[in-house]
Amino acid sequence: MWKEFRTFIARGNVLDLAVGVIIGAAFGTITKSLTDDIIMPVVGALFGGLDFSSYFIKLGAVPAGYAGSLTDYAALKAAGVPLLGFGQFVTVVINFLILALMIFLLVRFANKVLRSHEEAAADPAEVELLREIRDELKKRNAV
Repeated sequence: MWKEFRTFIARGNVLDLAVGVIIGAAFGTITKSLTDDIIMPVVGALFGGLDFSSYFIKLGAVPAGYAGSLTDYAALKAAGVPLLGFGQFVTVVINFLILALMIFLLVRFANKVLRSHEEAAADPAEVELLREIRDELKKRNAV
């Protein structure tokens, strides 16, 4: 069983997956910082506040013994006040969209590099031979 497990772990797919998960987690942290520290303050300023993630609607009463601020999302939430935190949701959605765009651009770039590498690696004589075969097959199918 241990030998089989070691063989499984040593496969390239598992190692590639592990590296991908680690890099993905680091990339997610960078994207979260970009969203929280750069983009959302600008969006918040456009909507009249500095911290967009703290926009909320109170859905219930504040407990009688609560002495904190009525505009502090975290304190109200900790006090057990039912809140609809739409600002935090918008922040998370924007974070996701930025992450998806970055991954799309990264995959697009990688595909372009791989495609150009494959084209450069192709033997011109083989390419010419394949073109001749393709043209001959087109002629035969046209008849």
